[in-house]
Amino acid sequence: MKIQEVARRAQVSTATVSRTINNPSMVDPQTAKRVWKAIEDLGYYPNTQARSLVSGRSRILGLIVSDITNPFFPELIKGFEDVATQNGYDILVSSTNYDPARMALCVRRMLERKVEGVAIMTSEMAKQLVDQLAHRKVPMVFLDVGTPGKRISNLVVDYAMGVNEAVDHLLALGHRRIGFISGPLKLKSARIRRSAFLRSLGAYGIDGEKRLVEEGDHTVDGGLQAMARVLESQNPPTALLASNDLTALGAMRAVRRAGLSVPGDVSIVGFDDIRLAEFTEPPLTTVRLSRTELAERAFHALLLDVDELHTARVRAEYVIETHLVIRETTCPARVRRGPQTARPTAAPVS
Repeated sequence: MKIQEVARRAQVSTATVSRTINNPSMVDPQTAKRVWKAIEDLGYYPNTQARSLVSGRSRILGLIVSDITNPFFPELIKGFEDVATQNGYDILVSSTNYDPARMALCVRRMLERKVEGVAIMTSEMAKQLVDQLAHRKVPMVFLDVGTPGKRISNLVVDYAMGVNEAVDHLLALGHRRIGFISGPLKLKSARIRRSAFLRSLGAYGIDGEKRLVEEGDHTVDGGLQAMARVLESQNPPTALLASNDLTALGAMRAVRRAGLSVPGDVSIVGFDDIRLAEFTEPPLTTVRLSRTELAERAFHALLLDVDELHTARVRAEYVIETHLVIRETTCPARVRRGPQTARPTAAPVS
């Protein structure tokens, strides 16, 4: 189907059809209505590449994530795609797998496709790559690692808010030995979560002993291995906060392999609240970091820059809150009675 057939059916010029599709405000409403009816009747689909050549705009936004196998990121991608589609944009998705060389290829791919903006939802981004995008005047929005500037916005996750809520919850249940498994400390977000945990304990006068803090890698296997090390300590914790939900799932498996139970012997709290978290057994208590909010904030930050591209004013930081979601992997700490430890009689908190 060609645009000429639509023009003949609507009894207008091909230029009018093009204006109706690309800039409807310049077309008489009655004429536009006739054109759209012809488009619908004929099943016409505009050639997006041709439209890009005419308008000079690709209407494509880039989205770069770290690990497509981590359920957090597909959920983020879905949210970003949903809001982009609602606003007439396509998205180009790339995953870096935490590989700097692959990140460079992702940026090159974005530039080749002439994206109008890039949401960089990773914890790593080399300065030279940022400079490449900035040189092409491509607006960017970062997750935690950006510095607001010319066509650059940053989403700042308030990790401390959710971590504090998690620690408050565990302390209220009587836990005093609380462990933590971080993500890989080369990632800024992992370091921030670890620091937030130690500060939260410190605010209650609880010393964050080194043997209660282990480094993981944000995977299930990493969580399992780190938790196994935690359980081997002389006086293991009665509760544990994980840097993400995959780590928490691995920790739950390690507890079961050790012949213990969650939450009876060890209460566990995750972070992110991926969709899977509410379907684990038992359902995972976790800190919610809304992917929908992240996606919408990232998109609208880019859209602001795209619409005001030539103003080049300094952009803002947008704070994303985190909150505890209590399910069934936490319960009151076991009460010590002499050398023995009794199991709790209270039902799990839900």
